Amino acid sequence: MRAFTRRSMLRGGAVALPFAALAACTDEKPKPTFVEPGSDRVAEAEAARSPGALREFQINAVASEVDLGGLVVPTWSYGGQIPGAPIRVAKGEQVKATLVNELPEATTVHWHGLQLRCDADGVPDVTQAPIAPGQSFTYQFTAPDAGTYWFHPHTGTQLDRGLYAPLIVEDPDETADWDLEWTVVLDDWMDGVTGTPDEVLDQLKAGMGSMDHGGMDMGLMTDGHMLMGARSDILGDDSGDVYYPHHLVNGRLPADPEVFEADPGARVRLRFINAGGDTAYRAALSGHRLTVTHTDGFPCVPVEADAILIGMGERYDVVVTLEDGVFALVAEAEGKQMRGRALVRTGTGEAPAADFAPAELSGHVLTYDELAPAESVALETREPDRTIDLELTGSMDEYDWAFNGTPHDLDNPYAIEEDERVRLRFVNDGHMWHPMHLHGHTFALAGTGLRKDTAIVLPGQTLEVDFDAVNPGRWMVHCHNLYHGEAGMMAVIGYRD
Repeated sequence: MRAFTRRSMLRGGAVALPFAALAACTDEKPKPTFVEPGSDRVAEAEAARSPGALREFQINAVASEVDLGGLVVPTWSYGGQIPGAPIRVAKGEQVKATLVNELPEATTVHWHGLQLRCDADGVPDVTQAPIAPGQSFTYQFTAPDAGTYWFHPHTGTQLDRGLYAPLIVEDPDETADWDLEWTVVLDDWMDGVTGTPDEVLDQLKAGMGSMDHGGMDMGLMTDGHMLMGARSDILGDDSGDVYYPHHLVNGRLPADPEVFEADPGARVRLRFINAGGDTAYRAALSGHRLTVTHTDGFPCVPVEADAILIGMGERYDVVVTLEDGVFALVAEAEGKQMRGRALVRTGTGEAPAADFAPAELSGHVLTYDELAPAESVALETREPDRTIDLELTGSMDEYDWAFNGTPHDLDNPYAIEEDERVRLRFVNDGHMWHPMHLHGHTFALAGTGLRKDTAIVLPGQTLEVDFDAVNPGRWMVHCHNLYHGEAGMMAVIGYRD
């Protein structure tokens, strides 16, 4: 928890004078020191993961034009494609990835969801220096847990361009009950069309003044990059801040979608990743129910649903048995009245229209409380040794998002001790929902034990999550709405040295 000040009490007299002088020199309790990213303790934690074979990759961050399916836009991407080429390794293998920065500004790479060594986490000025234009940086770390992950910058608003790609960690011992696999990356898009992410942030930071649209039934309205009146029966009266003219599935527009081809009866594992900046997606496959098998990479007790809601940074793995025909995989931008889509083709027939909305979108949408962790990944029952309260403060009026009223609190970590069970208590008394992400750990939702690293905190609610402090270093906790985080809703949790 945050360090506090304790005043020394001086009790007079000549005899007490030396002690009074000493107390005056140590008026405040010394600030704690924290484990540094490049320290021996970080190296020891990495060695304990028993690093396996080394797999080498090169990632080029470039500025170029990219074809989104009939719309060519200038943007930034990994290797000139969106999403970037996936990285695939086996559980326990080492990733050695060299980022070559060909962008006009500094960047980094964050490996979202992995419990990796701290000095590879990719947070500028917290775990590493920014990678300057024309320079390169090599990340090397063990991938300790199988699952669906992804990587993206942690520098300014760069994520809301095309700088993202899947990271898939396979489990060689996993018994597969599917025939095929399909990674599905969802994204909201405006870069090179209506402006740039930096321009969006500038307008949002100007705030809405006294114009509070929470609770007002005025329908969707746009003011430049700002979106007002986006409502959701799940997320509440304000489901998004930013107007995006397009929503992509695997980098393609709805008018020219990606087509996944298979035989009727094939069982397919879909790995959903929400790479969006400001949009939650309600995803469904027409004519099918989804069996959810993993949340944020970790297995759960399988549960069926018609649709799943995926917040920014979240991942879900689902399994479906495909029928015969042509089916629309639709990602509805929650509350924003727009959609992205792809197609699944197992036979002949006409594809549904680009604006087709499958009935499943209005069916049963999965919620956290329906899910439980698989026995193999459930945290043992244990009371927390420490609770950190994080009040999610701020509003659209001033666009002053923060934790506990303090924006960008990166130099004063919330202190924890190694081997503690730590509880984070996210308190949201506002009108806006927030997807909260913790680096370097996978937490358990209090109550269900569901394992995740990114979780939605709804308006007016409190979400408690527990994690075991077994990965020394300094770790970001922040809102994965890109613009909330950049406005100030980010902090650091630090292991005491």
